[in-house]
Amino acid sequence: MSYTPSRAMGYGCLILSMSMVGAYVALTKPLAAALPVFLLAWMRFGIGAVAMARWLKKPADEKPLSAQSRWLVFLESFLGNFLFTICMITGVSMTSAVSAGVIMSAIPAVVALMSWIFLKEKITLRVWGAVACGAIGIGMLSLAKNTHGDAGGAHAANAWLGNLLVFGAVLCEGSYAVIGKKLTAVLTPKRISAVINLWGLLLMTPVGFYTALRFDFGAVPANIWLLLVFYALAASVWTVWLWMTGLKVVPAGRAGVFTVMLPVSAALVGVVALGESLTLLQAGAFAVAMAGMLLATLPGRAAKSASTELPLN
Repeated sequence: MSYTPSRAMGYGCLILSMSMVGAYVALTKPLAAALPVFLLAWMRFGIGAVAMARWLKKPADEKPLSAQSRWLVFLESFLGNFLFTICMITGVSMTSAVSAGVIMSAIPAVVALMSWIFLKEKITLRVWGAVACGAIGIGMLSLAKNTHGDAGGAHAANAWLGNLLVFGAVLCEGSYAVIGKKLTAVLTPKRISAVINLWGLLLMTPVGFYTALRFDFGAVPANIWLLLVFYALAASVWTVWLWMTGLKVVPAGRAGVFTVMLPVSAALVGVVALGESLTLLQAGAFAVAMAGMLLATLPGRAAKSASTELPLN
């Protein structure tokens, strides 16, 4: 039987998932400097496939997938794994980190809007308030980064394209959350994690294999390989399983609020692991973002009503 968490545990899974995403995004800077993007993505999916080989086995109580569900599994991987990775890494390389941070602050609003349109979920004023807090907090965080000159490396000629690609990644992330909510009604979180990772491996293999033929693996230091293993397990296994587990009991529109933890976690890792300083503006951004999460998660009439909802079919 598939594990179904309590509502509080579901919130915890979503927070931990997005926090881990932000952490590995920050820690992949040395990976991107040492390995080509397509080779890095291909090896990530390959390591994930090995780690989740047992999860691919179909449970005895799993019903046959409909044609629509099979199509959604492919879209979940294509948009949430393959296209998101390409848009985000390429976009950030063409624009400033400040611009990317501001654009990424739109994720909670995009998830809430897509949930309302495609899942017919009711988005309460409290959730919209939490979305607004997340946007304000990340915007403040971006301004705080700007005081350290992070935007100085942007190339103005290509910045518009980079911004467009980052916004494309935002749309991919929104689609990932909404489609994932649909899939949790027919597949276990482990099966979703394993299957969409396998699709990602298949999609990335042609360009990944071609890049590998022309790459000098001997020039990569041992610490980069260790970091790659962590990145692969975090990106392909842990964060996906945590997110899908949380979505079993949390509406997608409310879950989107927790994507605020992505840039917040990335900034915290920068302070703790990369030696960056924490300003008052950054501290204020964290406080606003946390207030948004509390607004979305504290018990209330809407939350009590939502706890009785069945997964969407």
